[in-house]
Parts: sequence; structure tokens; C-alpha cells
Amino acid sequence: MASVKNLKKDIHYVLGDLIQAIYIHEMATVGAPTTQTNDLIEETLQKFDVLIAKVNAKKVEDKKAHFKQIYVELEESASQLVEKINAL
Repeated sequence: MASVKNLKKDIHYVLGDLIQAIYIHEMATVGAPTTQTNDLIEETLQKFDVLIAKVNAKKVEDKKAHFKQIYVELEESASQLVEKINAL
């Protein structure tokens, strides 16, 4: 891992792109937000908050393993959210 700064950027870009995909889906299909898309956006924002809080945690014994685990969690979360977007 290069740096904490890059990890935060990755989290921001990945989850931001997923939110953008949800908005594009809204505009391409119904033209307005639905409860499903609003719930999915809320879930994405909550995941963003959780991941950033983990990155900002100060009392971590093994930082390298901690940040590697955050990357893994980001990938898993993104995959799950993509599946939910595709199911819309």
C-alpha cells in the first residue's frame, strides 16, 4: 500500500462511482429517485463512513495488516453493491 492518503482516495472514488451509477440508473429508467435507489445510496454512504472511520483509527497494532483488511473490505463491499445495482 502506498499511503493512507491513497487508500482514502480509493474509498472515495470507488464508492462515489457506485453512487454515480445509481443516479445514472435512476435517470435512464424511471427519471426520478425510488425507494430502492435511495436505500442503496444510503447503504453506500454508510459503508463510506465505516471505512473512513477504520482508516482514521489511531490505536492499531499492525497498521499494514489493518490497511490491507480495509482494502479487502472495500473490494467486498463494492462487489456486493454492484450486484445490488445490477439487480435493480
